[in-house]
Amino acid sequence: MAKKIMIQGTMSNSGKSFLVAALCRIFRQDGYKAAPFKSQNMALNSFITADGLEIGRAQAMQAEAAGIAPTVDMNPILLKPTGRMGSQVIVNGEVYGNLDAMEYYRLRLKLIPVIQSSFSRLEKQYDIIVLEGAGSPAEINLKDNDIVNMGMAALVDAPVLLVGDIDRGGVFASLYGTVSLLEREEQARIKGLVINKFRGDRKILEPGLAMIAERLHIPVVGVIPMERIDLDDEDSLSERLCGRGRRPGILDIAVIRLPHISNFTDFNALERYPGVSLRYVERADCLQTPDLVILPGTKNTMADLAWLRASGLEAALLRLTEEEKTTIIGICGGYQMMGERLCDREGFEGAAGSRMRGMGLLPAKTEFTGTKTRTQIRGKLCGLCGDLAAGFDGLSVTGYEIHMGVTRPSERACEAALPFALLEDGRADGLVRRDGRVMGTYLHGLFDNDAFTRGLIAALAERKGISPAMMSEDALPAAEYKERQYDKLAALVRSSLDMDKVYRIMGFEEGK
Repeated sequence: MAKKIMIQGTMSNSGKSFLVAALCRIFRQDGYKAAPFKSQNMALNSFITADGLEIGRAQAMQAEAAGIAPTVDMNPILLKPTGRMGSQVIVNGEVYGNLDAMEYYRLRLKLIPVIQSSFSRLEKQYDIIVLEGAGSPAEINLKDNDIVNMGMAALVDAPVLLVGDIDRGGVFASLYGTVSLLEREEQARIKGLVINKFRGDRKILEPGLAMIAERLHIPVVGVIPMERIDLDDEDSLSERLCGRGRRPGILDIAVIRLPHISNFTDFNALERYPGVSLRYVERADCLQTPDLVILPGTKNTMADLAWLRASGLEAALLRLTEEEKTTIIGICGGYQMMGERLCDREGFEGAAGSRMRGMGLLPAKTEFTGTKTRTQIRGKLCGLCGDLAAGFDGLSVTGYEIHMGVTRPSERACEAALPFALLEDGRADGLVRRDGRVMGTYLHGLFDNDAFTRGLIAALAERKGISPAMMSEDALPAAEYKERQYDKLAALVRSSLDMDKVYRIMGFEEGK
């Protein structure tokens, strides 16, 4: 039977996902087979497994840190918000339906067998399971039907480490308040406290560590310093989206921050290149004249196209293309927006019978259907156009598709555009306008293809009269870069946590 440890936090974005990834990496380094597990995740960043099932991106990242392939058992329930009150509910990697908050609240207890089955399968395959909670275990209005925090810990009898974020302030109050709002048997499950994102001299912090341990009768097992580790983030709280820490660059790449933006981890790879500045834009007056604009994926294409129109960003983008001052790439929902028309006859995105005029940048039409495309894909580029064409024809690319809706070229497509890629399964993906300034694709993970991204950045640099060598000579291949980041994270956490104590908490009699 696998050993277990669960990471819960006093709030969202306290560092649970990164700590799970760190422990998965550390256990792997120590010779154990470890796997992540999150019974229920709410996220717009998702991933498609090798067997075509959808899970949260964070669990895919954690599996990567553990050196294993992501599977749906690592995240059996995924919620993808569709608006203020509802979510698309994904169970065992497939769409269950769109439910409002109360409908899902009533459903949750019926999903316990699903969770148990997934966890049981993992237990039989791995030495250690590292569980992740969601939000805070002290959400007292939700505790009756809890299946992701203390309810999950009780279900599998897992000891808990509670993480607090000191960077936001009030860490001792948040730790104390969280524990105090729990029932006694829940408090007893917390075997250690972790303080995350610490800046400064630890000696100044130590009196507080002693006091919180004494008041709660729970030891502090570590203080993790604030350090820049470049891993995939969870959704709207990411510092990337608010531009914190962004450096100026020679090439300016702007990602439109749509209200329902999804899978923005697609663009993390661009930040590794020297001389590239990646920024997220949600106002027309902040767009300026970037070298490349990316329209990202979205959970609600039609609603976000309406926002793009109302915000003035659509007009600004159309003006840039008319003036031939920038290149625009649409990914997934962004690609759908760039077509001529969108149709939702049966109401999968909104009201039944909805129709919208697209941006008209590509000769394509999208119709939303109840079938969700989920697959990992391989293919070859057909060759880009214009001054970006050199070196791309026949280039192999990999990634994954995840979308509602079918996009088909319109009648004038042959005259105005070429396919973006030809896939191994025989399908054509996406479109590239013949002037090379506008392209769209369903391929998530496109920029993780090193040859494509290096070539694109080099072509954009040449357009500005800049030596391409300046832009990519120091950039590591994506796989090597990620491995270094996981090792860096593991080293930070190993040096910050009492790992012998963590091993004993899990039931290893003599520590590691």
